[in-house]
Amino acid sequence: MRTSTGVLGRILGKQPIGSAFVVPYVVFLAAVFAYPLGFAVYMSFHDYFFAAPGAIVDRPFVGFENYAEVLSDPAVRRSFVNVGIFLVINVPLTVLLSLGLANALNAAIRWRTFFRVSYYVPYVTASVAVVGVWLFLFNSNGLVNSVLGPLAPDPSWLVNSKLAMPTVAIYVTWKQLGFFILLYLAALQNVSKDLYEAASMDGAGRWKSFWNVTVPGVRPATTLVVLLATVTGANLFTEPYLLTGGGGPDGASASPVLVMYQRGIEQGNPDIGSAIGVLLVIGVLILALVERRFVGKEE
Repeated sequence: MRTSTGVLGRILGKQPIGSAFVVPYVVFLAAVFAYPLGFAVYMSFHDYFFAAPGAIVDRPFVGFENYAEVLSDPAVRRSFVNVGIFLVINVPLTVLLSLGLANALNAAIRWRTFFRVSYYVPYVTASVAVVGVWLFLFNSNGLVNSVLGPLAPDPSWLVNSKLAMPTVAIYVTWKQLGFFILLYLAALQNVSKDLYEAASMDGAGRWKSFWNVTVPGVRPATTLVVLLATVTGANLFTEPYLLTGGGGPDGASASPVLVMYQRGIEQGNPDIGSAIGVLLVIGVLILALVERRFVGKEE
């Protein structure tokens, strides 16, 4: 009895009630994240295909053949380049705009609550509804081209192979900006007012106070914003699927997740789709570690 109690105590730790509350979330993570990821790794090393329920099929181990096929596919390679372009545009814009707007909204300005809600509305609005507005604005006869006149690109934004992915990146930045503004607003509440007063007494203006007090003060939030924006951007799917009709023109806006869907679901090759997914996970983990190393380091 003592032995079993001792084992149970080591499992639950010094706070058994707290550990008991954590168990449902651990089960959730295992069922929703760990198991699908492990199963995807399994499929990527086998000649896996869909079969009728109850059918006895042979899915032999093929080693790295699926990965070799994925890496030799020009469409897959281009999708990774596309998401790289997306992240280069989206992540810096997200950090700069959300921090700048959060700093402005944190000041005592008129209609502050109204502006905070306004920036958050696109984030909670259904993507299909917002995409319809952007299609109206950025099509060949849309409002943006009408304003630009002869300066409008030809072909238009979303059917232009050079502008399709940057346009998608700007759209995603705008839509998700409200969430990251809230993160920075919460971080700004923890920056001591005494630091700003000390900087002012030392003769620092607004810009120097922002650069030497605000930016270091919200560094943990910046690390979180960069990581979240990177992970969200790497999983890009809905926006190119809806805005460009499935990654067009000619794959110029296709993301790895979109190609994974096309290969794995539409074309019935879940082993190839799983290999793309595993490579994407590895790439995101490496990128996140690099960002954590450089963005999250202490002064």
